Amino acid sequence: MSYIYPETRQVDQIDDYHGTKVSDPYRWLEDTDSKETRAWIEVQNKLTFDYLSEIPEREGIQKRLTQVWDYPKASPPVKKSGRYFLLRNSGLQNQDVLYVTDSYDSEGRVLLDPNTLSEDGTVALSIWEPSPDGKYLAYATSASGSDWMTWRIRDVDTGEDLPDLIEWSKFSGAAWRKDGSGFYYARYDEPTPGEDYTSVNYYQKLHFHRLGDTQSQDELIYERPDQKEWGFSGIVSDDDRYLIIYVWQGTDVRNLIFYQDLESGKAVDELISELEATYDFVGNDGSVFYFRTNLDAARGRLIAIDTIQPDPANWRDIIPESEDTLEYVKMVKDEFIALYLHDAHHRLKRFDRDGESIAEIELPTLGSIPTVGYFLYLTGKREHDEMFYGFASFLYPITIFRYDFKRGESEQIFSPALGIDTREFTTRQVFVTSKDGTQVPMFLTHQRDLVLNGQNKTLLYGYGGFNIPSVPTFDVGRLEWLELGGVLAWANLRGGGEYGEEWHQAGMLDNKQNVFDDFIACANYLIDEKITSTPHLAIMGRSNGGLLVGACLTQRPNLFGAAVPIVGVMDMLRFHKFTIGWAWVSDYGSVEDPQGFKTLYAYSPLHNLKPGAEYPATLITTGDHDDRVVPGHSFKFAAALQAAQSAQAPTLIRIQTKAGHGVGKPIALLIEETADILAFLTHELGG
Repeated sequence: MSYIYPETRQVDQIDDYHGTKVSDPYRWLEDTDSKETRAWIEVQNKLTFDYLSEIPEREGIQKRLTQVWDYPKASPPVKKSGRYFLLRNSGLQNQDVLYVTDSYDSEGRVLLDPNTLSEDGTVALSIWEPSPDGKYLAYATSASGSDWMTWRIRDVDTGEDLPDLIEWSKFSGAAWRKDGSGFYYARYDEPTPGEDYTSVNYYQKLHFHRLGDTQSQDELIYERPDQKEWGFSGIVSDDDRYLIIYVWQGTDVRNLIFYQDLESGKAVDELISELEATYDFVGNDGSVFYFRTNLDAARGRLIAIDTIQPDPANWRDIIPESEDTLEYVKMVKDEFIALYLHDAHHRLKRFDRDGESIAEIELPTLGSIPTVGYFLYLTGKREHDEMFYGFASFLYPITIFRYDFKRGESEQIFSPALGIDTREFTTRQVFVTSKDGTQVPMFLTHQRDLVLNGQNKTLLYGYGGFNIPSVPTFDVGRLEWLELGGVLAWANLRGGGEYGEEWHQAGMLDNKQNVFDDFIACANYLIDEKITSTPHLAIMGRSNGGLLVGACLTQRPNLFGAAVPIVGVMDMLRFHKFTIGWAWVSDYGSVEDPQGFKTLYAYSPLHNLKPGAEYPATLITTGDHDDRVVPGHSFKFAAALQAAQSAQAPTLIRIQTKAGHGVGKPIALLIEETADILAFLTHELGG
């Protein structure tokens, strides 16, 4: 194939960081909507799609992907006052449809179909929350993949929306009062016109919206003009007595806890006022609050705090720390349901109110209870005698189970039929020795009769950041990769949450290089074990994982045959200047600090490309409406990589219009994007 890269204009932009002069010749590409940038997007997309169109396998891959993707999907039901709310998708619907039913095992009726909200399926249902009495639904939609949300209220009986409209909300749920009179939500001030997708998000405020009011009438519950980086999430206790305010600062896993006694109407009180640990509210018995925390317990524990005697000396352990990471706790049937991570896969356990173990709820295989969007697939309330959960793994599509507390058993209530026999493949877990001797878990999934000849095309995927564990999940694109004869290697790198806060801290700030070393060690393992070899090995990651790919691509360009950084953070010197990017300072550090600058500059993908070097085949992907990791990261990296590349391997960028960071992307666009990536990898890796 032949290709000529378009010339990208360079400007004389020099920044001074603590005495170090740094050039930024493609700064103008940060302006996504300028005429020049839009023209650049058009010519880059033409180059990319012309290239992809010449790949013979592409059409067949997209056709097969469409076939395999066409299977029914469902979420666990959410029970509210005798009604069940759940999402379904018949197969290829661009957006999941929300249903309501009087029985978890009946069809019910459509309550909200997001596919009717736009012709191209780019308006997504981001978050939904029924009122406790099941009469109303608060729901938020987002357009073109943006994090901005617009809230509306739907009458469940009539299916009609109330006049209520809430705008400029972001990173927020809806916390209803028990009487259904209204809910708490968080929002930002309206951005300057034209800067919706780039302006920095500071000074979030917590409001209460009463049904029937206009947004201008919403009561301001809490704000902190002295803390521009603080964000707020409201939680109403099950007894409707307390408003718990979760105070977050960026992506720092540590948080504060404030609360308000709704009966007395007293002012907000500060229960946890120091950023020293994570505190997740689980429930309460009157003035006694239960929290999952990593305070003095890197892998998590459950504690009780009496707000009448809040001194830490009076705190009680309910479920102590164990060898497994306590990721989540929920109260159902007046018990504690604990979700643990054991070597990067989930275990589910029951505990009584005193923290005594009752039983383990057996999961089908090595896998996870997934989080889809903002929705953890584990539902149930303290007063319920049933619980619903979803389960998935690399070869196990999301299947829904109902747990009956009276019988102490799970029953499968939804299992999709796939158009591919997953029994042809197998998953195993290995442990890789990293540069400093750390044992790094990695899952390997491939055809059962895999021949270890070093010629297998292999996709190594990683993330490694923000205390987020990379658990086994199901993905049609990855399944099609297996059907094409590929190997999937799923790395559990430091920086994630697989082994608690110590594992996270070992891959953040000045320790970030450990994440890249772990990933490189996994690549070397795959080669040493003759699973693959450099010409047949690709690396891929999304968002923070895109940074991972970019850093490893620049540090070890001769180790990989191909690279796919998706919506990656590529400019580590300016990430904090756009939208919510400032929030990542807790994990990455800040260029405002001399040591922070030194660390960031040492691995920033954009700044470590070397002119004349030979880089592997690279397909960069982003969305032009990504307002989390703004597309300027990918634009500038693509321009710089094209200018630096001396090898014959292609350097391309695929820019999806009317798309954002990924959440809510319509299935039609997902299939097209996945087909392009798989076609690119199949062509470049061979095998």
